[in-house]
Amino acid sequence: MDLELRPMDPTDERDRATIVAFLTTNRFPFHVTPEPTREGVDRRFDDGDFAAPSHAVSGVVVDGAVVGLVVLDDLDDGEPLIDVRLAEAVRGRGIGTALVRVLADHVFAAFPDVERIEAQTRDDNTAMRRVLVRNGWVKEAHYRRAWPVTGSGPRDSIGYGLLREDHRSGTTTPVVWDDLPTDCSTGN
Repeated sequence: MDLELRPMDPTDERDRATIVAFLTTNRFPFHVTPEPTREGVDRRFDDGDFAAPSHAVSGVVVDGAVVGLVVLDDLDDGEPLIDVRLAEAVRGRGIGTALVRVLADHVFAAFPDVERIEAQTRDDNTAMRRVLVRNGWVKEAHYRRAWPVTGSGPRDSIGYGLLREDHRSGTTTPVVWDDLPTDCSTGN
């Protein structure tokens, strides 16, 4: 599989049309807005959700066809958050695993000051959670009932991180979960 990221310019009308068409013709069941509308996507453009320097947008190109979209958020704070979306027609074919690997390579090469990348997904998005772990990402957070879901109650949100050093070495640095001093009291 030949996979590449094609940078997109949200101020270019052709790129904007491609982004709008992709987002409004696919369903994203694990995102906050599972069925984006034209008005909603236009509002995101107006709000600067795709604009530099905080954001970067790329088309996911596989064997010459655009099959996905990646948005890097929070680039200006040094710890970018990834938003990965694949077309419904190509999900379940291993593209996500390759994409997250290529995306990490890209972020660490293009942004030399970035030491870590973040991802968040719903607890029931097991496919994305597996993709992240396969690529060396480590679960760093579990936010209970923090992910809004249209038409039902909130789901848990799971946070993952990838360190530049771990990506480069192919290892993972575990999170220290039991870090409370042993002499803690629960009193006032």
